This record gives sequence, C-alpha cells and structure tokens, in this order.
Amino acid sequence: MGMTDTKNVLLAGASGVLGRHIAAALTRTGYSVIGLGRGAGADVRADLMDRDQLLRAVDGLEVDTVVHAATALREAPMRHKDMFATDDLRTIGTRHLMEAARAVGARRVIAESMVFGYGYGDFGDHVITEDTDPFGPAGGPAVERHLEGMRVKERLVLGAGGIEGVALRFGLFYGAGGTEALVEMLRKRKLPAVADRGRVLPWVDLADAGRAVALAVEGGRPGKAYNIVDDSPMGFGAHVRAVAEVFGAPKPVSAPAWMMRPFSYAHTMATTSMRVSNAKAKAELGWTPTHASCLDGLRALAARRARP
Repeated sequence: MGMTDTKNVLLAGASGVLGRHIAAALTRTGYSVIGLGRGAGADVRADLMDRDQLLRAVDGLEVDTVVHAATALREAPMRHKDMFATDDLRTIGTRHLMEAARAVGARRVIAESMVFGYGYGDFGDHVITEDTDPFGPAGGPAVERHLEGMRVKERLVLGAGGIEGVALRFGLFYGAGGTEALVEMLRKRKLPAVADRGRVLPWVDLADAGRAVALAVEGGRPGKAYNIVDDSPMGFGAHVRAVAEVFGAPKPVSAPAWMMRPFSYAHTMATTSMRVSNAKAKAELGWTPTHASCLDGLRALAARRARP
C-alpha cells in the first residue's frame, strides 16, 4: 500500500472506542487516516507484538505522523490481570511501533498515556502538573507492572532521537461509545456506586480526547507531555450516580469501597484521588474541554441521543 501524500496518520488502535474519535478528529482536520490493527477492517493488518509482521505490513508506506492508541482492552478492566496485555503493548508493542515509525519516515509520534502514570493513591488537594510531578514513580507490587508500562511507553516516544514525540495523559474516559456500556450495566443493576469519601478523579470526553490528538499532530513541543482532562474532577461513585440520573437508569446501590476488593484493579482506581491541571494543554496545544465537567458532558450526550 504505497502513499505519495504524506499528510496522513498511521493510527494504531483505530478500531477502539478512542481510536474512532481520533480518526474522526483527524479527518476533520484534513488528514488521511491509515488504521493499523489486527482485525479484518484495518487498512494495515499487523499485531504490534509481532515485530517482523509489523515491519512487513508497513513496508512502502510514507507517513507524516504515527499515533499509538492501541490497547488490548475489550471491556473495562476489573482485576489487575485484565491490564497485563495492555501493559505489554505499552512496553514491547511501543518498541516495535517506534521501529515502524522510523521505517515509514514519520516526523512525529503521538502516544496515548494516562494520568494514572503519576501513581495510584490519594494525592489530597495537591494539583498535579506535567513539569513538577514525576511520571511513572515506583509503585507497590500490585501496580508496578502498570506503572512500568506507562513509564516505558512515554520514555520510548518522548526520547526518540530524530522523531518529535508527544504524550497525551488522558483522564478517565466518558462519552459516546464509552458511557453506553456503563448505562447498560446500571440498567442490569450490575454496578454499585462506591462511596467516594472526598476522593475525586480527572475525566475527559472521548470526543475531546480525539480532538487533543488532532491538535498534537501539529502542536505541542517535542519531547513533552500534556494532561488532557476537563476542568472539574469528580469521584468515581459520583460519576456512576450522575450517569444513572442523566440517562434515567435505576439508581445504583451505594457501597463502601472495600466491597470492590475482589475486583482489584477497579478497587485501586476507585480509591485513588487526584486533581490534575490542564493548563499546559490549554496554553501550548490550544485545547480546551468542550464541557467544563463530565456532568455537563453527560447531559449534552443524553440530549443528543434523545433527538429524533
């Protein structure tokens, strides 16, 4: 598959929920998107974990930018082991993709990253920024594998010589293509609302996340990371209750956090509390969230779905 117009983007993870939003935003910006994945619908079929297969698949391509938004998740991770394949993609898969980026002559690589790379736990009232808080600090045995994945992925992208690497550290996703699964769980009464006890987390609408990637193709400083979160953090339990209220689902049962301990990864996320600044993304990428809070975003999503 040869390309002569290099105003194009090779998007790893194009078939995922975030990937579809990224593709839409890039297309609106005027880029051609070449989807990379293992499925039959991919423009370029290859497994990031198979180096030789990947390099054969991209042979002959000329690409301006590579976006790494690939995960191995098909549904929300509940236990730590549910993240292991994605952890491997972040380490081994990223290494292979960076080789492919050089092979296709990419000018820039954009990496999907996550705010949980700052660590899991209670950060209190401290507001996390990209330039003052360490990313990928050593963690306990339960989370170190996840932190290592995020740490290595960013190091490989941001430290790549000859390629402009940019990392986008997203908050928890909600929005079209993602929130519907939560609504379905609530309607089946399969999801409790954990008591937040003052804990909050950063959120971002999937469409806003896709738009941030499109902006990063041309904007942002090489070798830098940007927090992509909305303006108003909200507790995990509060988010679940807001989804139920906005979409008319049954009110979830309130539950103490300890009841989620059998679901080890979900418990770790739900008991993390962090406030994250988006000032750098606003100033340098020109990105702002469409809705200041996920509550406003959820209401807008429900209104769109209600239109005939």
